[in-house]
Amino acid sequence: MSNPLAPGSLADKRALVTGSSRGIGADTVGYLAEAGAKVVVNYRNKAKRAEQIAEKVVAAGGAALAVGADLTDHESVQAMVDTVVAEWGGIDLLVLNASGGMESGVGEDYALRLNRDAQVDMLQTAVPHMPAGSRVVFVTSHQAHFVETAETMDEYVPVAKSKRAGELALRELVPQLEAAGIEFVVVSGDMIEGTITATLLNRLNPGAIEGRRQEVGKLYSVSEFAAEIALAAVEPIPADHTKLVGDVSGFTA
Repeated sequence: MSNPLAPGSLADKRALVTGSSRGIGADTVGYLAEAGAKVVVNYRNKAKRAEQIAEKVVAAGGAALAVGADLTDHESVQAMVDTVVAEWGGIDLLVLNASGGMESGVGEDYALRLNRDAQVDMLQTAVPHMPAGSRVVFVTSHQAHFVETAETMDEYVPVAKSKRAGELALRELVPQLEAAGIEFVVVSGDMIEGTITATLLNRLNPGAIEGRRQEVGKLYSVSEFAAEIALAAVEPIPADHTKLVGDVSGFTA
């Protein structure tokens, strides 16, 4: 997958991508860095993997920091933001990519704490250090974005509802963001092949990925969806603050 961003189009922009030590987040970091952005590779417990991504960016002539933070812990989030501000002075692009809730042994309320409460806390902690002209990109799924009006797999409903709650909570902050000159956009995609969520869903519901692929004809890969997220960093913001990636006919019919 080639980089959809023009070389230098994000020169000197400071980007923080949550949950970027692997998968969609890692590929998004790669695209942003290649376009000239200084990038923060955020991880919860995969320090070595995040450091390798940051080292690769630096080796290519870019600037990167690998910074650990548990997004459900405010002090941890504050420490991460403080680190970025100390190094680079602020944040121009915040990509809220991290999500979860299907893991075992994390508690019944974990999905809501991570997908709603932590998203709001991450944004509010970063905003004081985001100048006018900055942008926030929230990453979600069609299964979550349309959960109130379309059916989704039973196994995913709790996570979908928590991600939708997070999206709505963030949208309530749009007037505050706009007053500060900060742009906001939601990027929603279908089931993405190769992600942990898709793998877990397919394990719980065998054939789920193939069934969805046959229904829509194509599912985006990790790198393809990451490219759409990267584009959302520079594209004009839609009037409804929403970028839908891939087929949505099954959710809007």
